[in-house]
Amino acid sequence: MKVLQVNKLYYPHIGGVENHVRDLAVGIKDWVDVRVLVANTSPIGRTETIDGVEVTKVASLGRFRSAPLVPTFGLWLKRLRSDIYHFHFPFPTGELAYLWARPPGKLVVTYHSDIIRQKLLLRAYTPYLRKFLASADRIIATSPNMIEHSPFLQNLKEKCTVIPFGIDLKKFELTPDIKEKINQLRMKYGPRMVFFLGRFIYYKGLEYLIVAMKEVDANLVIAGSGPLEQELKKMVAESGLKRKVNFVREPRDEDIAAYFHACDVFVLPSVERSEAFGIVQLEAQACGKPVVSTNLTTGVPFVNLDEETGLVVMPRSSTALADAINKLLEDDQLRMKLGAQARARVEKEFTRELMAERVLKLYEEVTRYE
Repeated sequence: MKVLQVNKLYYPHIGGVENHVRDLAVGIKDWVDVRVLVANTSPIGRTETIDGVEVTKVASLGRFRSAPLVPTFGLWLKRLRSDIYHFHFPFPTGELAYLWARPPGKLVVTYHSDIIRQKLLLRAYTPYLRKFLASADRIIATSPNMIEHSPFLQNLKEKCTVIPFGIDLKKFELTPDIKEKINQLRMKYGPRMVFFLGRFIYYKGLEYLIVAMKEVDANLVIAGSGPLEQELKKMVAESGLKRKVNFVREPRDEDIAAYFHACDVFVLPSVERSEAFGIVQLEAQACGKPVVSTNLTTGVPFVNLDEETGLVVMPRSSTALADAINKLLEDDQLRMKLGAQARARVEKEFTRELMAERVLKLYEEVTRYE
């Protein structure tokens, strides 16, 4: 069976969806002939092999409202003939290219998120979006919450199958090397460490977390980068929090596990539905850490169960964030209990192997009847 994974970008570009597509491609490559088709970040196209998977990066002329401008994408869809075209939505460039090219294989769509911010463009794009989703043989939703609350999935429930993201647990094993890095981080940031990892963008709600730290006796490590970086650093300086709020560049792959293991609490303070799942929650939970997250109408509270794997609070409330963080920091027994339960749930429901198994089963179902 030939499978083509289609997304905006791919590793080494870092992002939640990109990490997922990479994990999925690697997870299924021993069972199907999988290739990846994405846009390049330059006007030069290239094909390379990454983790044993052939990745074609099509020449791009730039971006418009975060969508890559890739004029030849439809031609590549026709060229890379496949039994299954597995698209990762939203990717307007790719979806329009599909509607033009109409390649003959089955269409599977993983619906990662609603389009939230570009409301005017969404109004114009909606007819094509609906046509694309109507063309799908099956739609993968990453949580039941997404099917229930997405205006574009509510009328397509019969096509939807819930398959949550899964992660590679081996990346988060407590090795001797990781233990040494944990000791170094603890020496640097002290005995009480709160951690955030992600892009510095509008829907992450970092401004609320920074304000919350006024009421928390701990050091906060904010790892990542993004367009709001200077604004957030200015906010920290003006709030007199420079001694307890620390910005670091996104850790290398081999160092990420050390940060998760070193922290006491991981916080995902997101404020918009653009945060559709929060894979970083799984990574923290894989390291036995409780999560403080927000009660969005997406998969975020599906991943982090309130009072079971962490604490869930209302969005846009620095007070609620501070109260939840303090509750976990001040109650060792509760923190350890929730962290252990979080690790157990990841092992049971959110491994890369289980995700791959579920996706392969879906592929078999959609190709069973031609």
